[in-house]
Order: sequence, then C-alpha cells, then structure tokens
Amino acid sequence: MQTFQYTKAASIDKALAAASGARFIAGGTTLVDLMKLTVEKPSGLVDINLLPLDKIEKLPGGGLRIGAMVRNSDLAWNEDVKRDYAVLSEALLSGASPQLRNMATTGGNLLQRTRCVYFREPSAGTPGGYACNKRTPGTGCAAMDGFNRMHAVLGTSDACIATHPSDMCVAMAALEAVIHTEGPKGKRTIVFADFHKLPGNTPHIENGLEPGELITYVDLPKPVAGAKSVYLKLRDRASYEFALASCAVVAKVEGGQIRHVRIAMGGVGTRPWRSHEAEAALLGKPATPEHFRRAAVAALAGAKPQKDNAFKIELAKRCVVRTLKMATATA
Repeated sequence: MQTFQYTKAASIDKALAAASGARFIAGGTTLVDLMKLTVEKPSGLVDINLLPLDKIEKLPGGGLRIGAMVRNSDLAWNEDVKRDYAVLSEALLSGASPQLRNMATTGGNLLQRTRCVYFREPSAGTPGGYACNKRTPGTGCAAMDGFNRMHAVLGTSDACIATHPSDMCVAMAALEAVIHTEGPKGKRTIVFADFHKLPGNTPHIENGLEPGELITYVDLPKPVAGAKSVYLKLRDRASYEFALASCAVVAKVEGGQIRHVRIAMGGVGTRPWRSHEAEAALLGKPATPEHFRRAAVAALAGAKPQKDNAFKIELAKRCVVRTLKMATATA
C-alpha cells in the first residue's frame, strides 16, 4: 500500500473540498482491500463517517430515503425495509458476513468493484502481469482465455467479462431506486438503471459518478400495494460467498394474473441486470410455471457464455423460475 493523506471531514462541504485526487472512505470493506492489492492507489482518503447521512427516513409520498452512510446490517433489519421492501433485506442478509455488514455502507455497496481474480491480481495491467482492461485500458482481458467460471454471461464485451458482485444492487434494480449525489457541480439524481455502466470499450468506467462526487442518499419509491418481493441467491456454499446466479423479484398477482412485475439478476451480469424482456413476457399473463419458464428463457436469451461458465445460463433460468414461484405464491 502506498502512502496517502488522510482527512476526516465534518461536513459534506468539507468532504467535497478535500476530494480532489482522493477517495471517500466509510466502512472501507472494499476500498482498503483494493489499496492493499495496489488496485486502488488514491493520493488521499477522505473519511466521511462523521457526515449526517446515516438515517433511514420515510418520504412524504410513501417511499423511503436511505442515507449513504447507513450500514448494511441496520438497513437489512429496519422494520420498514423488512415489511415494505423485503427483497432488499433478504439481499443484504445474503451478502458477506455479519461483521462486514456491520461496517459496509449503502453508498459503498453501490460502488463495489468486481471480484474478478485477474482484476485483483497486484500485477494486473502491468508489463509481465495479467492483462486487464479495467486496470489498464487497452491491455486486454486475461479472463477471456483464463479461468472464467465466476464471470458474466450478460452485458459482456470483447474488452471485459467481469461480473458485478453486489447483492444489494440487484434488489435496488428491481425496486427502481434513485441515487442522489452532491459534487463540485452541485446536486443531482441518477435513476438506478443509469448508474452502473456496461463495459463496452471502456470497462474502467464503472458508474456514472463524476470526479469528486459523493453519493448522499438512495430513495426507494412507494411500495406497490399488494406486491410481494423475494431475493434468491445460488452459490457454492451457504454463506460468505458471491452469487453464481441470483434473482430479485417484485410481483403483484390479482385474479391469477400478473399485474406488476420487476425482475433483476445478479451473478450473471456485468452490472446489476434488470430484465425488461422477462417482465414483458409475464405482464398480464397467468402466474403459472409455464409462463415463468418463458420469462426465464427471455431473460437469458442474450447470454454469451465462456468456456467455464456456460452452466450459469441454465442455473440462472432455474433461479428466475424459483424466485417467481416464491414471489407469487399464496398463503
């Protein structure tokens, strides 16, 4: 780890003023690891733990506002979240470990970086090291011809096949969250679908934040009356493991017909993967296994497997079907 300047900010204005060339740090559960591996080399760290962004508040219109500094454990066990946004609570509790969830924050989770072993190799992107376009654009992607069992099958490009790792973000994609930021150019909002970027030819650009911009809040819309939400995660072991495939579903069934549905997948995409195709295949249709299977096929129609991860396509289809059954089941 290289030397860096450390600043503890007492206000948002002071944090933004100190942000030039630096990185914001809260729980540090990802950033510190990457600094130790020399993947991240900031000239400074701005500690934002004193900022008043650690509240969960109801919005006047019936939604929920989550401060960027809210810890994952506090968010998962919040009574409003458990009641109205169960998919988010379930996703958070399926990730990491209790110790990490007690430190990790909402804002930090939004900015998680991939667990691709080539990206995290200290020498990646350097002469003699593994090729990695995320680390050094134009050097190539070692995962293409390497071990790629954990890598993405949706949203990939010739430049990158790294999987997005977050569970929380899959749930927020299905919930259609809105991200609030503050930076040198002022305040703005970013709809969740526009926040994480596809790799394309620029896999080193992972999100829509501008330099020195700080995530302040995440808003969840008013829950859909009568809807049920579920998160299902399939992985190699029961805890402390990243998804091979996961699915978040928000669904409302009336008279046996699906009247509202949102579907997002994890473990298979280069970003949290909202499937509009699967939703279109279900809306207005009977809530039956046959239609669930059709939706799953639509969700994975654009998948491009690599030599080690073709199994993810069938696994993800089954994950979608199972999650839809759980979300539409009656008591």
